[in-house]
Amino acid sequence: MLNGKATKIYSGEIHYPRIPHEYWKDRLMKIKATGFNAISTYAFWDMHEPKPGVWDFSGDYNIAAFIRTAQEVGLNVILRPGPYICGEWDFGGLPAWLLNIPGIKLRCNNPAFMKATEKYLMRLGQELKGLQIQNGGPIIMVQLENEYGAIGNDTHYLLALKNLLRKAGFTVPLFSADNPEDKMYINSHLDGVKHVVNYGAIYNMLPETAFAILDSNQNDFPGMSGEYWTGWFTAWGDKKFADPDFNIQKRDIEWMLKNGKSFNCYMVDGGTNFGFTAGANAWYNKYQAYITSYDYAAPISEGGIPTERALAIRDMIQQYATWKIPEYPSPLPVIEIPEIKMEASTSLWNNLPKPVFAPQTKSMEELGQKFGYVLYRTKLTGTRSGLMQVHELHDYATVFLNGKKIGTLDRFKGIDTITIPKVEGKDVTLEILVAAYGRNNYGDRMINDKKGITEYVSFEPFTQMNWEMFSLPMDNKYLQKLSFKSGSTNMKEGTFFKGSFTLDKLGDTYLDMSKYKSGFVVINGHNLGRYWNRGPQHRLYCPAPWLKKGKNEIIVFDMEGVDAEPVSGFKTEQ
Repeated sequence: MLNGKATKIYSGEIHYPRIPHEYWKDRLMKIKATGFNAISTYAFWDMHEPKPGVWDFSGDYNIAAFIRTAQEVGLNVILRPGPYICGEWDFGGLPAWLLNIPGIKLRCNNPAFMKATEKYLMRLGQELKGLQIQNGGPIIMVQLENEYGAIGNDTHYLLALKNLLRKAGFTVPLFSADNPEDKMYINSHLDGVKHVVNYGAIYNMLPETAFAILDSNQNDFPGMSGEYWTGWFTAWGDKKFADPDFNIQKRDIEWMLKNGKSFNCYMVDGGTNFGFTAGANAWYNKYQAYITSYDYAAPISEGGIPTERALAIRDMIQQYATWKIPEYPSPLPVIEIPEIKMEASTSLWNNLPKPVFAPQTKSMEELGQKFGYVLYRTKLTGTRSGLMQVHELHDYATVFLNGKKIGTLDRFKGIDTITIPKVEGKDVTLEILVAAYGRNNYGDRMINDKKGITEYVSFEPFTQMNWEMFSLPMDNKYLQKLSFKSGSTNMKEGTFFKGSFTLDKLGDTYLDMSKYKSGFVVINGHNLGRYWNRGPQHRLYCPAPWLKKGKNEIIVFDMEGVDAEPVSGFKTEQ
């Protein structure tokens, strides 16, 4: 009952950090034009509290402004504040600094975890409690945790979260979401918190079956799908982008509409994992990190283009909606950018910060670092050759002996050993440059996913000691200090390239990185995300608000390349 009127919720999931704030209204208008009367979004704790007690609700992280924009467009809002969100986001939205707290355990009634969670929820409440429907805002529901029944059964934790949400000022109905399995609903049951069901085309379960399982665990709440999966995620190394069968989606959505169910399409507009925010999973002991694009095969594409799927969903909803569905706004301009030549370069090795020294390797988190790379350097003495093992390497590394690359280590492929050849002379310098990909965002291994060399290095049974560690966060503060020189020289692997290009008109574009190996791209201070020749993604989405008329700057870091290659902008993502 919404303001005394029986209302079906036809919602679409959209995440504010995955879309530049300049485009929020455009995307929300397109969601409204696809027939939806609501949106759902997570709140991203790690973005809002990047360091303990340091808060950021500005720019692309201004969740209150995002929710007010949804209300302006005419959409209700379902808020999913976590603290854990999954979302194929780094560490499931939890801040990485939690991993440094002694004795912490995640997603349970652990005192250290709950203390940090309380501070976060209280601060989020300050931003959002005034935007609930009883206060004239659009927030109509709040989710408790996220898919908790699949991972734990700590009802003390769930009750504590419920009390914290109420203490933070959230008074609208609370709900929990789980997949259609009885054990999950049993694990996540809590009085006063209603269940919804998550399923979708990738699951390929008949909707009547999914809702029957939901109804068998709850018979006093209207049936709703909290996440109806319209697509799926894609990992580095996948042969192609995920593309679930739309015929199954049509069948399921038509059934939910016909049978009077409410639903939330996850995702309706996936957006982009800008910077280093993409998550990962480690199911069945196999590590997989997600690509930069979070297109998700969603009805509205990464670049904000309504697809044929969006039009089909609009046609279906139109038969049942009791509200007028507007037309789509005009398409945003898309441009091509001719080849951008890299005019200058500099080596990572000439731009190292002061090191931290320790007898054994420290993780990225222990170095006070969230994202990026870490360089580990040591002198080999005594045991100077043979089979070397890097225990719990997270996640990909290049190995150098006296400045020469001798190979790579690869968590994706389970490769954590390398043979160190014999080298003459007294001084033998070993360097391991480690790239951190996404932290595990789902399952029971999250707490073990610190980054860098998270345990130790050995020539069994000998442990290599005495390390210098160089923290390389690759943020703007670090990048602005780089010292570039004109031209390109054949340098040691690990190179920054810089170029410039001039635009007389602006539009979205897709930068083709297929000539490079592995790294990231920054345009005018905005990190577009990772690229990797492993694929399947080779073009990075660059939104028009991050470009400017006149001169623009591009910086490319390639972990394994030494040659300056041109970069071009295309109108399509593939």
